[in-house]
Amino acid sequence: MNKDETELIEAHEHPLDVYLRDGRIPHIFCPGCSLGSIATIIVDAILEANLDPKNVSVVSGIGCTGRIAGYLNFDSFHTTHGRAIPFAIGLSVTDPERKVIVVSGDGDLFAIGGNHFIHAARRNADITVICVNNFNYGMTGGQVGPTSYIGQFQSTAPYGSLEEPFSLPYLAASCGAVYVARWTALDVRRTKESLVEALQKKGFSFVEILGSCPTTFGRRNQLAEGKKILEYFKEKAILKHGADTREVDISKDSEFAVGKFVDIEDKDTLTDHLLQLQKIAKASARKGGKI
Repeated sequence: MNKDETELIEAHEHPLDVYLRDGRIPHIFCPGCSLGSIATIIVDAILEANLDPKNVSVVSGIGCTGRIAGYLNFDSFHTTHGRAIPFAIGLSVTDPERKVIVVSGDGDLFAIGGNHFIHAARRNADITVICVNNFNYGMTGGQVGPTSYIGQFQSTAPYGSLEEPFSLPYLAASCGAVYVARWTALDVRRTKESLVEALQKKGFSFVEILGSCPTTFGRRNQLAEGKKILEYFKEKAILKHGADTREVDISKDSEFAVGKFVDIEDKDTLTDHLLQLQKIAKASARKGGKI
């Protein structure tokens, strides 16, 4: 941190104020929502990972979680629904020294944006994807989403969801992610430490954070207060580092695994392949040849 940044921090009431956009505060998150604390965790992780704030970009799609990008005082981009990942890849491959972070929700990333997630992991794009999973479409009325578990009540499932949900860690790992972890919004310290690892990782890293949504998820599922959801997480979450991602699904009223599940080193990234292709193309051009 340089002298100007230190003076700027000292001029604010809270040491993290400088990393928030003054004109966007107060936020619009519901009482009891965990997105405010998760935004703080993300900022703490960026700083602890020793990333230059001027060389960090935060990209989001549409949804409650997508609002986080607009509150953070980094280069931030609020993209169209489901398109945060391809936008982030464009930033990453054109500026390989920049750390690109995607912060969005389960609906945005795994419904309309699901195909982009699959292929970004397959290509090992050098980005970090943070998904706050609140098990429903929170911003648009509480509809069933791709992570809603069987028996979950939502506005479009008054008798309980009937569809099998995605297990996000299993999906990420099976598609080729080099780092996969899951935490809850209650476990602030471990979530921050895991995000630091993910941000320092070369390649496609993925962290799922189970968040509290008392307004559209909680009140329909006997968890109508943010505190009750966090207490539920405390009761049901079991720490299982290195667990087989095929066995970390979440079902109604059952225990579920949290921890770091995948951590792979030395796997070439999409950027590595593109830079290698660029060298081949330049060498071929010098020889007057064609690719």
